[in-house]
Amino acid sequence: MAPGSEVTKQQRLLHLGLNCLVFGICYLLANRLAQQLEVNRHVALALDAQIPFWPWMLLPYLSSGLWLTATFLTLRSRDTLRVFSQRLLLATVLAALVFVLYPLRFSLPRPAVDTPWLATLYGMLAWVDRPYNQLPSLHVAYCLLLWASLRDLLAPLWARSLLAAGLLLTAVSTLFTYQHHLLDLLGGVVLGGLCVYAVRPVRNAPNVALYYLVAGGVAAVVGLAAWPAVLTLYGVLSLWLVGLAYARGDRQFLHKREGRYPWWIVLLYAPYLLGYRLSWRAVAWHERHRPAIQQIAPQLWIGRRLSETEARLLPTACSVFDLCCELPETPALRHQRYQHFPLLDIVAPPAEVVHDIVTALRRETAAGHTVYLHCAMGYRRCVQIAKAFNAFNEYTP
Repeated sequence: MAPGSEVTKQQRLLHLGLNCLVFGICYLLANRLAQQLEVNRHVALALDAQIPFWPWMLLPYLSSGLWLTATFLTLRSRDTLRVFSQRLLLATVLAALVFVLYPLRFSLPRPAVDTPWLATLYGMLAWVDRPYNQLPSLHVAYCLLLWASLRDLLAPLWARSLLAAGLLLTAVSTLFTYQHHLLDLLGGVVLGGLCVYAVRPVRNAPNVALYYLVAGGVAAVVGLAAWPAVLTLYGVLSLWLVGLAYARGDRQFLHKREGRYPWWIVLLYAPYLLGYRLSWRAVAWHERHRPAIQQIAPQLWIGRRLSETEARLLPTACSVFDLCCELPETPALRHQRYQHFPLLDIVAPPAEVVHDIVTALRRETAAGHTVYLHCAMGYRRCVQIAKAFNAFNEYTP
């Protein structure tokens, strides 16, 4: 395992908690919508009526939660954990969008259960899970994602065979507990395969584009199931446009010029820009007892986007290097020696872009100018560029 790739307990719990939150919002809202609409539509085939009801199959059906939790706690590297988590998020959101756009109901009555403890479990299941959210089957999709993530952990053939048998039993239990029809299972297979294909275990950086697409999907589900759709469509469009920009690596997608945005960008991305503005204010308040800027070289200061008051703390006639895409520049700093080098948040900048910024920094400092280098919050982008600047100076003859 590569150094630094070990997974911490906090990372495991963060991914697990995020998936639980997204599942809780999307799945329950989709169920609620179908119940309110009194949906009776189904996709049952003639063969579905011939499938027997086996009450004991509820046990493997309920094991899916244990499978998922155990996987979050056992995956060995950050990349495998990230891939598994993102595949689950994508599957949950895509399925929920289908649930709310084309709600279905299970068509067959469930026979009475004679065994008391099983009857109690079925009663609890009926209380938390209505007979909706049918196609695609998330149980089946999750089983495919579990197999894709766990199979490489097991070298012996017998261990892989046991894993495959356990997951297959969990998947088909959806039929014999009268939770899903055959076409639902087929839809789950397609969904699981799509998510495996879409999220590959080849990236070392977080797939920010996918998180924005998932966030937009959650907003769409909320809008379709709980709020008036028109009110949330705006936010969904904004988030998906940001996700598309990250997928393309488009650092210029906000068209920021001289520290400001054109009116049509503000109109398109207002929810996104507002979210960053609120985050910036929260960070500024949280860090209010710490210096907003810090000097790391004789002519180089770094920090976050400054308020008008904080901007007065900078040296006189300071040049400003703005790395931030998501916030307009402080008006007081737009009138100084201002240069904008947009970098996408969270993702590592391309090496050639880092070289260009460091070259511009060296040119500015060589001319005798002090430079304030900043990003949005002062945590990542400006620190990366400052380290590259110092490293370049150390190794330059």
